[in-house]
Amino acid sequence: MRELRFFQSDRQGAVEPFGGAHAASRGVVALLAVAVLLACGTKSHETYEVNGVVRAVDASAGQVKIAHEDIPGFMPAMTMNFDVVPASLLEAIEPGVRVRFTLERKATTLRITAISVVGHDTSTAAPDGFEVISERDPAPEFLLVDQNGRTLALSELRGKVVLLDFIFTRCPGPCPILTSTHVALQRRLPPDVAARTRFVSVSLDPEYDTPHELRRYAEARGADLRSWSFLTGEPHAVADVIDRYGIGRLREPDGTLNHTIATFLIDTEGRIARRYLGLEHPPEKLLRDLEEILS
Repeated sequence: MRELRFFQSDRQGAVEPFGGAHAASRGVVALLAVAVLLACGTKSHETYEVNGVVRAVDASAGQVKIAHEDIPGFMPAMTMNFDVVPASLLEAIEPGVRVRFTLERKATTLRITAISVVGHDTSTAAPDGFEVISERDPAPEFLLVDQNGRTLALSELRGKVVLLDFIFTRCPGPCPILTSTHVALQRRLPPDVAARTRFVSVSLDPEYDTPHELRRYAEARGADLRSWSFLTGEPHAVADVIDRYGIGRLREPDGTLNHTIATFLIDTEGRIARRYLGLEHPPEKLLRDLEEILS
């Protein structure tokens, strides 16, 4: 792998994402505080009552995409997909309805445990749908930059099973949970499985997530970087990867980043072997799937 110099925006210059330098500093402090709570478990169980508009439903996967209002002390208003447990709660839910739901946050899960229709949306916004790439499809190639400033192509990992996810370092909720789940998996892999497995995380926010920022994020969460690559790159290159994997991503005018939560297991031949929407894939399940793919 060759070394690549990566452009880093001047924090004090014209590029001031998420509302300028002062707002960005406050946002980073707030998000670090959330990450510390998640990592240390000082608040192992929080619940929030939230209002929003349903944009898409996938009852078979226990998933609902909601444009939700601000969740004070946790997440700004954004659109994202949530796990719903049990999935039967989605029987009366359809795109375009206004809902009130209970969101439960634990150290390793973020799920809706109750949801009810309170009205209908009168806007003209069309339903979003879930467009994530399907299982058995070839995994789209990429060439991005890792936390050491070196390029990495997916094809270089052929012969190993790749656990691929999409995160960003300033994510207030689901991304740290997702990374923590995958760290737990990495730590429990048997040596023979570990030798044939690579972890890859692609940033959804390349304008901010330089290799340095990704390394800080990874080290703070205990990722073993000997077998885990955190990738970024020029915004157009990252956008191309995100689009080809079908990861919904939208930056609102205020800087909020809406995104789909999805993880993939890519087999040794470079095909999508498993696809997981949301966060309901504990380390035990991932390990079973890995061992099955490698058998």
